[in-house]
Amino acid sequence: MLSQDAIKLSPAQRVTSSITGMLQRGVRPWKRPWDDADLGGGLLPRRANGTPYRGMNVVALWAAAADAGFASPYWFTFKQALSLGGQVRKGEHGAFVIFYKPVSEPVRAKPADDGEDERNGRAVLRGYVVFNRAQIDGLDDRFDPPAPSAPPRPDQYAERFALVPANVRHGGARAFYAPSTDHVQMPPQPVFADLTQYYATLAHELGHWTRHPSRLDRDFGQKRFADHGYAMEELVAELCAAFVGAVIGLPPDHLEDHAAYIDTWLKVIKDHPSAFLTAAGKAQLAADYLLRLMGETVASDPPPE
Repeated sequence: MLSQDAIKLSPAQRVTSSITGMLQRGVRPWKRPWDDADLGGGLLPRRANGTPYRGMNVVALWAAAADAGFASPYWFTFKQALSLGGQVRKGEHGAFVIFYKPVSEPVRAKPADDGEDERNGRAVLRGYVVFNRAQIDGLDDRFDPPAPSAPPRPDQYAERFALVPANVRHGGARAFYAPSTDHVQMPPQPVFADLTQYYATLAHELGHWTRHPSRLDRDFGQKRFADHGYAMEELVAELCAAFVGAVIGLPPDHLEDHAAYIDTWLKVIKDHPSAFLTAAGKAQLAADYLLRLMGETVASDPPPE
């Protein structure tokens, strides 16, 4: 079902390929799930048992769903579909997802950019194929697209963000996080088109806020706009805002010149094939940090099914 060229790619390259394709078309796949409000909003992709995917797999499945127009958030392996009374339709192409497989022997050391990300020699990156509910006949309606739901009230956003103990200052015409003073600077709320854009922007800047040494201690060595470190940190904050938004119902639509960011991300991915996977993992950690502060329960990665 997969092309021979795709099979030759490493797991990191395979799971990144569809995302790269969308970025080359000027589309951020983590934004797409919110474009069709009648399809239930920006839900996290889910396994057959209802457990949400995390990190890189979220973005990969958002990209696959956006590319094919899938509305259901549920994804199944071929065997899972069969066990639930379903059948993947002939000719359907699945989406590739990844997991880290523990190994009993130390893994041969490899360059960081070969896509076979290792965790101190104790796990190696592997992957498998899943199919959306829309590609499967015979499943019951619990896996159908959710009914549209009312968006959260603005005061519900305010209540959640008030639980994050960041130093947020208002004034000026720029939104940014200042590491030297450990504060987030935001323009006044009234200058935003609506409150969702204000809170989406705040979620992005709070993603940067998590990088402080007293929190997640994240440093890509950024020095100037468009260098590798700057692009990676911006990608982490962008994905973090998308992951947080998927949980609390907030659309991630805030970058003014996203075309410039997309160009830098494509260059980083070209130079470092596993960069997007790294950024997605860091973004998930940042989102987990913020969501816990907001009172959300955060689950760890379950083993593959």
